[in-house]
Amino acid sequence: QVQLVESGGGLVQAGGSLRLSCAASGRTFSRSAMGWFRQAPGKEREFVANILWNGYTINYADSVKGRFTISRDNAKNTVFLQMNTLKPEDTAVYYCAADLTYGGTSFDLESIDYWGQGTQVTVSS
Repeated sequence: QVQLVESGGGLVQAGGSLRLSCAASGRTFSRSAMGWFRQAPGKEREFVANILWNGYTINYADSVKGRFTISRDNAKNTVFLQMNTLKPEDTAVYYCAADLTYGGTSFDLESIDYWGQGTQVTVSS
């Protein structure tokens, strides 16, 4: 049983930065693959980034490559999303997600085990 709590969202002007955090409960965090998704009003949920248990196997959506950085601190049971050079199109609710299948060695977009409640990111033009 894992619970995820996001924080760090807010309102920022285009070109600014935000850092999202996702705190996970339980002792299984270090064996979880973690990721971030986002959903803008009227649009479907979109994959943003993921990171495996080792902390260095990482994937990003093309739309955020070079601007966003995902990282994790297994000792603190926390995953982060550093968002730089934000654009209005980044406006969305951002959700943390965990995949416990295969001991954190894989992140399957269609097989998420746990979701956070989401945190709102609004980027003004």
